[in-house]
Amino acid sequence: MKVLSHHIYEYKKGLRQLILHTLPSKFRFEAEARLRFAGIDFLTRQVTSEKINIFFGAKECIEVIKHIGDKPFNEYTPEEDFILGVLLGYDKIQECNRYLHLCEKQRIMKKSA
Repeated sequence: MKVLSHHIYEYKKGLRQLILHTLPSKFRFEAEARLRFAGIDFLTRQVTSEKINIFFGAKECIEVIKHIGDKPFNEYTPEEDFILGVLLGYDKIQECNRYLHLCEKQRIMKKSA
C-alpha cells in the first residue's frame, strides 16, 4: 500500500496522467477507499482470483481504458497496447517500436493461418 500512496502522490503532483497499480485482491476495498477519499477517478479490473489492477488518474484516460474493454492485456490489439503505453507515460519511441513489432507479429500469424 506504500507504493499506492506514492502513485497517488505522483498523480497529484502532475507527474503522471494515468497510473496502473497491481496489488493483491485483499487490498481492493482499502485502495478504492483511498482513491475515493483523494477524489481520483479509477477503474478496478480483476486479473486473477488473487490479484487486481487499478487504473487511476485523469477522467479522460479512465474513459479510454473503459472503451478498450475488460480483457487481458495479451488480448489487446497493437493499437490498444500502444494507446495504453502512451497513456501510462512510457517512452514514446519504445512504444512505437513495440507497436511495430506487434503489428509484424500479427501479420506473420495471419499469413501462417
